[in-house]
Amino acid sequence: MSCNYLLGYDIGGTKTAIVLGKYDDNIEILSRIQFPTGAENSPQYTLDLLENKTNEIVYNAGLSINDILSIGISCGGPLDSRRGVILGPPNLPGWDEIHITEYFTNKFKVPVYLQNDANACALAEHKWGAGCGTSNMIFLTFGTGIGAGLILNGSLYAGTNDMAGEAGHIRLAESGPMGYGKHGSFEGFCSGSGIANEAKKRIRKELQLARGVNFHPETENLDHIDAHSVAVAARNGDPIAIAVYDQTAEYLGRGLSILIDILNPELIVIGSIFVRAHDLLWERAKLFIEQEALSISSNMCRVVPAALGEVLGDYAALSVGAAVLNQT
Repeated sequence: MSCNYLLGYDIGGTKTAIVLGKYDDNIEILSRIQFPTGAENSPQYTLDLLENKTNEIVYNAGLSINDILSIGISCGGPLDSRRGVILGPPNLPGWDEIHITEYFTNKFKVPVYLQNDANACALAEHKWGAGCGTSNMIFLTFGTGIGAGLILNGSLYAGTNDMAGEAGHIRLAESGPMGYGKHGSFEGFCSGSGIANEAKKRIRKELQLARGVNFHPETENLDHIDAHSVAVAARNGDPIAIAVYDQTAEYLGRGLSILIDILNPELIVIGSIFVRAHDLLWERAKLFIEQEALSISSNMCRVVPAALGEVLGDYAALSVGAAVLNQT
């Protein structure tokens, strides 16, 4: 295969990154530029920055835009990947009906493709990460929220209108933490915000009962509590933090069991928090998979952390263009 140069845009609510990659039999990231997206900024502001920074990253690499074979865009949904339109993601205020692929195709005269971030991550892990060689694979985001990208029979499955894989909306309990607009949802139990909110709730209850909390001694200023700080406390033996992660692990196992029973994958790859807190989650989650899932299916399915780790978002954006080039 000849050497191809690809660009990837990873557009998030907090930050946006542009990645230049060289693609032959594998992918090599040559350079990267990151800047704040800024919820206070208009979509046009970010589009202009993307245009300017694209010219910069290409020029600094000694290339021209004519050397770029495709641009892949990874962005949170909802979106329409077929038309290349961003449809108002909750973390991107004002990004309503943004015809982003048409916009950059006209600017650069290069094919541009759009995919939601979970699907893009699934493509990346399937092509270059833990899912290499698999036919039926699920990628689960496990960050601010939880969602799934589905590789079925070797190809990405996005559903009728790009809404396949919204696993975070599955209700796992009649009551419980709020996530994806629903109490007791998979996202409520298994997300960074869900872990933080559950920890804050338990801390407030203990303090109201005049019982001490080792890793947070006062009720005020709970804003710094996040999934990472709870994980650190759990590893240090704090009973509240351990209980929070035990609950998260239980419902991770229950949620995975549903996906295993319905989709019968050979592999589930989980990103972000699962990568960083595998030691706190997996053994207990596995117990609930053994209890809940059909053994004939669960015995055929491995569950592993994302192999691309903290740079997964970069590879995900590049994979959108690469997947179209190779019809995978």
